[in-house]
Amino acid sequence: MLKEFKEFAMRGNVVDMAVGIIIGAAFGTIVNSLVADVIMPPIGLLLGNIDFSNLFIVLKEGAKAPPPYESLAAAKAAGATSINYGVFINTIITFLIVAFAVFLLIRNINKLKRQEVAPPPVPTTKECIYCFSTIPIKATRCPHCTSELRGA
Repeated sequence: MLKEFKEFAMRGNVVDMAVGIIIGAAFGTIVNSLVADVIMPPIGLLLGNIDFSNLFIVLKEGAKAPPPYESLAAAKAAGATSINYGVFINTIITFLIVAFAVFLLIRNINKLKRQEVAPPPVPTTKECIYCFSTIPIKATRCPHCTSELRGA
């Protein structure tokens, strides 16, 4: 059983998948930093410094302190039960920005791949329609079966 596991773990596709997961996690960290540190601050400025993370509805007041709570952290510290719709809005915005960043990355990679593909070479040979031998493209008679190639 140990030998079978070793064979499974050392297959090329399993190792490739592991490398992909590790690179994906590292890339996720970069994209999250891009969103949190570069993209979200200007969006916050455009929206008038609204901090969505402090938008919440108190369902049940906390035992430690009565409402109103000035922030979500204060409500949690008081032990209040709340619907944190602002955090949900932030998560949606972050997802949309991450999805757009990944889209742009994949789009540019696909453009590079398309540019690298060379046009197919112009054929210099063709196949005889009678004996299926390979012959020069300009040939009018097959040298192998001597058939006349009209319009072929």
